[in-house]
Amino acid sequence: MLMPSIFDGSLVDDFFDNFAMPKNENNFYNGSLMRTDIKQTDTSYELDIDLPGMKKDDVRIELKDGYLTVTASRDENKDQKDEKGRYIRRERYAGKAERSYYVGSNLTQEDVHAKFENGILKISFPKEKPAKAEEEKFITIE
Repeated sequence: MLMPSIFDGSLVDDFFDNFAMPKNENNFYNGSLMRTDIKQTDTSYELDIDLPGMKKDDVRIELKDGYLTVTASRDENKDQKDEKGRYIRRERYAGKAERSYYVGSNLTQEDVHAKFENGILKISFPKEKPAKAEEEKFITIE
């Protein structure tokens, strides 16, 4: 049976797409946003975070209590019409996603460097220096 091209060959595809994994409306792209590669060098860590379709102004980075939290958000437009007509299907979603990474309690804001280009957020920060083990100090007994 021939189907219109907007249905990709089956009218029930959309019904079964998220049957096993229901949509999480709070995290757009249904979990595929903010995929992260973490690279370790001798002196630092480097994170490459995918944020496709985002702009630099849509991203916020916060360092608090040893956690680096990256928040990406875009305004939602629930309107189903535009000036030319009604949408049949909308796959571009707007909303908010957030992810936290433990980076160590001794890190300061000045230690974290971030750059955003081509939909990838690049963050680098130095490795946490291990605390010096205290030397045992004994008191001399006279």
